[in-house]
Amino acid sequence: MAILSTPRSAVQLASKGRPLKEHLFRIALMASLAIALAFLAMLLLYVVEKGWPRLNSMLWENQPSIRRPETSGIQSGILGTLWIIALTAVMALPTGILAAIYLEEYADKTKWYNRLIELNISNLAAVPSIVYGILGLGIIARWLQFGFTVMTGAVTISLLVLPIVIISAREAIRAVPPSIREGSLALGATQWQTIYRQVLPASIPGIATGSILALSRAIGEAAPFLMLGAATLVRFNPEGVWSSFTVLPLQIYSFISRPQEEFSVLASAAIVILLAILLLMNSVAIWLRNRYQKRW
Repeated sequence: MAILSTPRSAVQLASKGRPLKEHLFRIALMASLAIALAFLAMLLLYVVEKGWPRLNSMLWENQPSIRRPETSGIQSGILGTLWIIALTAVMALPTGILAAIYLEEYADKTKWYNRLIELNISNLAAVPSIVYGILGLGIIARWLQFGFTVMTGAVTISLLVLPIVIISAREAIRAVPPSIREGSLALGATQWQTIYRQVLPASIPGIATGSILALSRAIGEAAPFLMLGAATLVRFNPEGVWSSFTVLPLQIYSFISRPQEEFSVLASAAIVILLAILLLMNSVAIWLRNRYQKRW
């Protein structure tokens, strides 16, 4: 009995200090979260309060103007941003998801070239965005002669977010339980049928979340567009993929760099619109995740 009671007493002594450590760790986590949310709330309140006088229909109906900041708008920046994000989603998301499927389901991990691809994808995810801007300027804009157009910006931003899409999609596919694959294959389904009908639907919540986060990063980038020569003040809307363009981050940069106080108010209002677009995109990701999590 003494031998049996020794491990039990040791467990009891060890468990006495565990609740205190867990409680302190929980307090530290909650404090970190509270500090981050407090700074975010302060920033949002400041931007909304300063830009509130310009949060009206003229903001998204009018084109930008240097001479009349009180009636200046950001319509060209909004439409240019939507063009870039739409084309980026069309190019980067299918390519990234298919690449993730190959690396997780088909690639032989023992082959040196597959390991080299995985290493390069991880390295590219950490490359600064300004490097992609230089790449887009030298190869896409000049060597391929795309010029300083919407297509050039979309291809450059697609290359920027592609590693993030691949990594997030691989993690979502990897999280699918192996029993789902084994059960599908045992019932006579082919590997592609198993991936298409079982693995992909189960991994959609993670893929959607990672894709929206990647596009959220793309929508706030300004450095690559500065390298590509995108104009900071464009008074017309892009009419196609070969049109000149501007984006909201560049317009905000242009407004905030001017000395007049009216442009500072206009920049704050433009920041609110940019945050609203980000919030809408994240809301779509949350809705997709919750919808498919209920099914699976």
